[in-house]
Amino acid sequence: MEENLLFWSPDTFPGLYMPFDPLLFFGDNGGGDQFAFVLTPERPDIFVRDHENDSRLWAARGLEDYLHSSLAGDGDWYR
Repeated sequence: MEENLLFWSPDTFPGLYMPFDPLLFFGDNGGGDQFAFVLTPERPDIFVRDHENDSRLWAARGLEDYLHSSLAGDGDWYR
C-alpha cells in the first residue's frame, strides 16, 4: 500500500516516468518489475511495469490468469 501512495504522489517522480495514477501495484517478480491492476479505464487485465525502462506490458487477462501463469512459470514468465 505504501508503494502505491508513493507512486501516486504528484511530487515523487515529476516528468520522469509515465503516470502511475491508473495502476494499483500488488506485487513484483523479485527483480524489480512490478505487477499492477488497471484502475483507469477499469479493466480486469494485469500489466507489468519494467523498472528499467518504465514500459508497461500486458501480463494476464485477470487475476486468475495471472495466478495460473505465475505459479506454473519460472522467472519472468510474462515475457
